[in-house]
This record gives sequence, C-alpha cells and structure tokens, in this order.
Amino acid sequence: MTALIPALAGALIVAGLLGAVIGLRGTPPRPPAPGRNRIPGARRYGALTRRTRLLLLVGLGIGAVVALLTGWVVALLIVPAALAGLPYLLSSPEAGDKIAQLEALEEWTRSLAGLLTAGAGLEQALISTLRSTPAPIRPEVTRLASRLRARWGTEDALRAFADELDDATGDLITGNLILAARRRGRGVSNVLDALAESVASDVRARREIESDRAKPRSTARWVTIITIGVLAFLAITGEYVAPYGSPFGQVLLTMLLALYVATLIWMKRMAAGERLPRFIGAAAAEAAR
Repeated sequence: MTALIPALAGALIVAGLLGAVIGLRGTPPRPPAPGRNRIPGARRYGALTRRTRLLLLVGLGIGAVVALLTGWVVALLIVPAALAGLPYLLSSPEAGDKIAQLEALEEWTRSLAGLLTAGAGLEQALISTLRSTPAPIRPEVTRLASRLRARWGTEDALRAFADELDDATGDLITGNLILAARRRGRGVSNVLDALAESVASDVRARREIESDRAKPRSTARWVTIITIGVLAFLAITGEYVAPYGSPFGQVLLTMLLALYVATLIWMKRMAAGERLPRFIGAAAAEAAR
C-alpha cells in the first residue's frame, strides 16, 4: 500500500508532462499526395496511428515505473493497453462524420448535375464543382480535380475518388459517373438529380437510426467510466488486489481484465452497426478474391 501510492503519483506526473509535450507539438495531419490512392480501411485496420503509438510508449514508461516500485510486472501490459484503449472505448462513433459526408455528396451531386445540364463536359464539370464543394468532401474533390488536370484517365480518377470516399453511396454516385465517362450520352444530369434525392432519403434514414443508437452507446460509455473508477479505487486500497500480487495471481488478473475489456468492446460494437458493402475500388476487389 505504501509503495503503490508514490508509484501512482509518479506515474501521473510523468503522464502529465508527456501529455503536455505531445499537446504542444501537435501538428495537423498531412493529406495524401494527389497522385496516390488511399487504401480504404487502412486507418481502421492497418498500422497504428501516431497518437496510439505515443500512448503505448507513455503507458510502457508508466508501467515500467509501477513495476519497479511495486513488483507488479503485469503493469507493463495493463498500463499501455489502458492508455491506448481508453480513447477507443470512450470515443463517439464516426456516424456523424459519415452523415455530414453524405449531405455534402448530395449537394455536390446537385451542383454537378446543374453544370452538366448547362452543357459542360464531364471532366470540365468535375473540375468546376471544386469552387462550391462542401467542406466535408473538399479534400477528395480537390484531389479528383488535380488528377484530371494531371491527365489521368477519367475512370481511373473516379475510382481513386471512390476509394477516398470509402462509402457505398459514394460508390453509387461514382459508378454512374464512370458509366457516363464511358458512354458520353445524354441524361446524366437527370440521373444525378435522382441520385441526389436518393442520397437525401439515405441521410434522413441514417439520422433516425443514429438517434436510436445513441442510448446504448451512452450506456456503454458510462459503464466503461464507472468500471475504471471502481478498479482505480480498489487498486489504491490495496487490500482487494493483494491476492493478485503473486505471479499466478497477476496472470489471472490479466486474463480477467482482458475478458472484461472484451465485453466492453462487444457492447460498443453492438451499437455501431454494419457498414454497407462497397462495389468499387480496392476494398471491393479485395473482398471479391
């Protein structure tokens, strides 16, 4: 008990100093180069983000201090996992961003349909929409226009655009634009107007669904916060966790915490919903293999 309190105090001081340094040195993320395709899902399933790596390093340092002062070697695993996993467990889903992206796609599609109705060519219209593109999809449309100016094939540029949007609705709009680029026929503006109406209906439906999912998400978040508070209190008291101080007890404690965290992750995913499957781009090609 006497050794645990100084260890926790020292760990909190180190974490605060490192957090201040990281916050002062924070820089905005760099957008991908115009000439490269961003692989959809890489952020979700690929390499760890810079923030996660920093949290793991900070947690490893704090865990090492706790392990040296208390003899709880398991802190080398629990502390980094807690620091890196808590942002995920307490974070809000990206559904709001997706809805904003869909609304921007609806507005952009209507603008593109208007330019095509006025007699502009497809490539010229795609570049011209950059002036009035909504903020949620402006980076993607900017790279699309850059690729077209760089003499990319229209279909290749549109497929890269679909990969960056990484959404089934974006695939639907892009697919119709690809067909328009191949056939060069009339009536594209009418199709885009109909698609914009369909996207608007999709936005309304998703808003209703997200409203229903808000309560279980809030419940999962509060369960996580209460659990963390209870475990921290029990760890400070010392008497409750004393039986887990042996090597076997530390292994058992790690297994129990892992099972409990798995339950919290399961609760969070229950309210997340399934993403609609895509049919254009690298993700669809990978799924078809």
